[in-house]
Amino acid sequence: MNDAEVERQIHQMVAFIKQEAEEKASEIRVTAEEEFNIEKLQMVEEERRRIKKEYERKESQAEVREKIEFSTQLNAMRLKILHARDEAVQGMLAGARADLEGVSQTPKYGEMLVGLILQSVQKLETDAAVVRCRECDVEKVKVAMAEAERQTPGLKLTLDEHAHLPPPPGPDNGDGASCIGGVHVISMDGKITCNNSLDDRLKVAFERNLPELREAVFGANPNVAASK
Repeated sequence: MNDAEVERQIHQMVAFIKQEAEEKASEIRVTAEEEFNIEKLQMVEEERRRIKKEYERKESQAEVREKIEFSTQLNAMRLKILHARDEAVQGMLAGARADLEGVSQTPKYGEMLVGLILQSVQKLETDAAVVRCRECDVEKVKVAMAEAERQTPGLKLTLDEHAHLPPPPGPDNGDGASCIGGVHVISMDGKITCNNSLDDRLKVAFERNLPELREAVFGANPNVAASK
């Protein structure tokens, strides 16, 4: 084999090796690109899931905050409404009390005192009791006590001369406690007191009729109506 033939074979071998190398390199490149694309898709999908999960978490937090804020504002509004209604109710009570302030100056006040004393004695179930009144009502109450004793044979009433109910409302009384009339009747041992002042009677009547008053002024409670 001459040099030219050897050279030719060497070139053929080099060309074959080069072709094999190129094919192998191409195969490696294709495989690498496929793996890269697969990994890239996986990374994109993972990032998409992560972003979606983060968005859902933030959206959920925003919904919770919105619900809490709505509930807070709703409760605050309910409290304002309840406060306004309570002020209105207390205003009605104050108005009713103001209307009764002049009762003690009417002719019928004496008859009322007799009725209050007799009712108190009946509640105490006693034939002897102490009567306490406003200082300004002492003379009227003495007359009422005598009439009560006349109407109930055996009844013995004693006027409390050491303590009195608060004075009538007025500028002289300032912001101190006041009483619009009536009496307190106390057992002889001092253990039981029947509060029959006009203030006490008004308070009891007002509390007893408060549901009806609320419904008349503010309408029926929708929660109560729905439960029926």
